Amino acid sequence: MEFTFEEKGQDVFAYVYEKDGQTLGEITWTQLGDIMVMDHTFVSPSLRGQGVAKQLLDEAATYAKENGYKMEAVCSYVVTAFNRYNEYDDLKA
Repeated sequence: MEFTFEEKGQDVFAYVYEKDGQTLGEITWTQLGDIMVMDHTFVSPSLRGQGVAKQLLDEAATYAKENGYKMEAVCSYVVTAFNRYNEYDDLKA
C-alpha cells in the first residue's frame, strides 16, 4: 500500500491512499511551527480492520521524525494510538 503526501493548503497536510480515483484512507494535520496537530483519520469501510489507520499514522510519524517535528493528538484515532502504543512517545507534543 502506497501513500501520497499532499499539501492541502493553509498549513494543512495529509498522507492519502487512493485507488481507482477514490480516497480510501487519509490522515491529516495542521502544521503549527514544529507541531503537527493530527486532526483527522479516515479509512474506507472496505479496508477497516486491516491496520490501514496505523499505517497512515506510521507514515506521518516517519515524516515527523525526519523533520524534527512533534505530534499533538486531536483526532480520536491518534489519541487512542498514542495511548496504546509507546512507539510514539518521543513524538508527543
